[in-house]
Amino acid sequence: MGGNLASIHSSEEYHELQALILRASHEMKETWICGSDAAEEGVWSWTDGTLMTFSYWCAGEPNNFIQGQHCMQMNYSAQKCWDDHFCRILQPSVCALKDQRQAEPKK
Repeated sequence: MGGNLASIHSSEEYHELQALILRASHEMKETWICGSDAAEEGVWSWTDGTLMTFSYWCAGEPNNFIQGQHCMQMNYSAQKCWDDHFCRILQPSVCALKDQRQAEPKK
């Protein structure tokens, strides 16, 4: 459908996504977003190609626990912050569509 897992660029966007998750699920579930270090261990980036200029990692994260945690989830722990996790875990995700007005070339 042309979307991608959501990237987050400010605390305002983070809170907007949390509100969306709460409306959809009636709880603050751990949810996939598009952060990953699969391309290079320890170097986190957004898989949608946007720059990672904001982060909200939980204390001690990302920790690559038992090796191989290459995907990013939000709403982790009581602090509702980010955590690296095993990509094979099934859980909700938040997707976004690129704003087509920004994608059109300038004339």
